[in-house]
Amino acid sequence: MNAYVDTVESPAGPLAFAVDEDGALIRLHFMESNHGPAMEQELEDEGYVVQADEARTAPVRRELSEYAAGRRTTFDVPLALAGSEWQKAVWLELTRIPYGETRSYGEIADSLGRPGAARAVGRANATNVLPLVVPCHRVISADGTLGGFNGGLHLKERLLDHERRVLAEPAANGS
Repeated sequence: MNAYVDTVESPAGPLAFAVDEDGALIRLHFMESNHGPAMEQELEDEGYVVQADEARTAPVRRELSEYAAGRRTTFDVPLALAGSEWQKAVWLELTRIPYGETRSYGEIADSLGRPGAARAVGRANATNVLPLVVPCHRVISADGTLGGFNGGLHLKERLLDHERRVLAEPAANGS
């Protein structure tokens, strides 16, 4: 199995990402993250041969750059979601949270027909290897606090602030 890696700037600092042979996004890593091994090491530990190939990574790089520039609010790149059926259901639900909005862990659980499963939603979020594109940064605690974030709350806050600023720009410009 081959993984093709690249980096791009984001509102939360530099991102490393990897795509598979088909161009599906398999990993996204905040390089300013508070913890965790380097993405390349994680991929190698999973049996991938890590390579660079800008042609293969270009579609993801373009969409992430457009997000960073405030010109993209949803992602169209294919995703390779690897996890349990519950994790995949949570992650797909996260992709339905509109840009610039947030949902509580409990609201996500309710929307999946599992009231009371807020903690299970939190555990699924913690295992999301495609943050930003699968926007776990948009999930907050029921009391309105940020909750957790694998990369660190400072990065979650930067992403949410970026989306709020982008949404506020047309109003500030009179459009």
